[in-house]
Amino acid sequence: MFPLAAVFDTRFVLVVLIGLFYSGSVLPLADGGKPNFVVIFIDDMGYGDIGPFGSKLNSTPHLDEMCVEGMKLTSFYAAPVCSASRAQLLTGSYAPRVSVPGVFFPAGRLGLNPNEETVADYLSRLGYATTCIGKWHLGDQREFLPTRQGFDHYFGIPYSNDMQRVSIVEGQRVVPLMRDEQVADLLEDEGQRRVTREYTQEAVKFISEHKHEPFFLYMPHTAMHVPLFPHEDFKGKSGNGAYGDWVQEVDWSVGQVLSALKQNGLDKNTLVLFTSDNGPWASKGAAGGVSGPLRGSKGGTLEGGVREPTIAWWPGTIEAGSHCDAIAGTTDILPTLVAMAGGEVRPEIKIDGKDISGILLGKTTDSPHQAWHYFKGNTLEAVRSGPWKLALKPQSLGMGIREKPADLLVKEVRLYNLDEEIGELTNVADQHPDVVVRLQRIADEMLADIGVGAKGSGVRPPGVVENPVTLYPTRIRNKR
Repeated sequence: MFPLAAVFDTRFVLVVLIGLFYSGSVLPLADGGKPNFVVIFIDDMGYGDIGPFGSKLNSTPHLDEMCVEGMKLTSFYAAPVCSASRAQLLTGSYAPRVSVPGVFFPAGRLGLNPNEETVADYLSRLGYATTCIGKWHLGDQREFLPTRQGFDHYFGIPYSNDMQRVSIVEGQRVVPLMRDEQVADLLEDEGQRRVTREYTQEAVKFISEHKHEPFFLYMPHTAMHVPLFPHEDFKGKSGNGAYGDWVQEVDWSVGQVLSALKQNGLDKNTLVLFTSDNGPWASKGAAGGVSGPLRGSKGGTLEGGVREPTIAWWPGTIEAGSHCDAIAGTTDILPTLVAMAGGEVRPEIKIDGKDISGILLGKTTDSPHQAWHYFKGNTLEAVRSGPWKLALKPQSLGMGIREKPADLLVKEVRLYNLDEEIGELTNVADQHPDVVVRLQRIADEMLADIGVGAKGSGVRPPGVVENPVTLYPTRIRNKR
């Protein structure tokens, strides 16, 4: 028989080892299971478009409640455009690293390489049921679809809803609604009013069907991308035009998902993350959103183009009513969810994301990032470390906005203190030359990895299909 002191010593060692092992991730649930994950990814929603981030134009009661019950992340970043942002979320890497710098079009040769390890790939191997419901936009060839990227099932429009083509069969401009790898329906303009409703129904059904096993629901909405098509139940109801109507429907959808989790007894076991893929398409006027206090919009690397309205919700685990301004972003979703599920990211595959579970669990308010890098296409335009943002290149106010010669198209390096002035108007480079040198060094390290002009050693190839085909018979080329 062991001496009593030895038993206590052994228990002490076990406690210490367990504490060290789980210090950066979530402890197993009380029932021994794994947490569920829901990522709601809105398209073209601005930083100032929802109540928790100051909107007075749009009514978002469910998002307001989600924020009261969860954590608001106020420095959470994406990429300037659709495909690049989705690549970052799924691979944990800056978009140029995985050769997805811009936007993919229908029937294109390129897409997200199926050899990439996506968050769905990792979670699937860890025993998760996985599904993608909504806008994919990482290549519409079957080799690139969600079902080839770690997802068990897919339901949605595979690219932006303005990438319409004329169908020979229907004779109208349509987009395809897919189920798994087949076209289930062709939606003409008014038919798109169905999509948010049907995405939501699919999500609620998925939650109910998989309540007895861990699951990952990735829900990249078609909203708020133009053209705007809110459901008839929301059309004309907001007082803020079609844009406000669709924001209200998105808010309703979020409410339905949270309600489904609560009704199935899963709310205490599920992390829900709400965010957007890029800033608002401001050049669309009333059909686009707003950036709130931020400058810039979709297509640019000013804060308004890439800083997203983000909420994390997990009742009983994430502190209610909390907020954090630490630098984080879409690249962090993969390593965070994998860690929370009890897995490990493959060390031989270089990614840029960090595990931010410590932030979500309230263990720290410090960012794990030395810096955030702002890429537009393959060009590194800016870098942020702490409150300091160094603009390395001329920056646009956003896609479709004509720049004034005396505005932001200046060539000299510019330094902004985002804590003192979030609107990026005052260049303080001359007052802080040491900060400029430090951030330039950080930028140079990334440029050596990603490359300038030609791809660097840290860049992995895109997926390529030599003979791409359209998903359905068409008469004319893309009408975008």
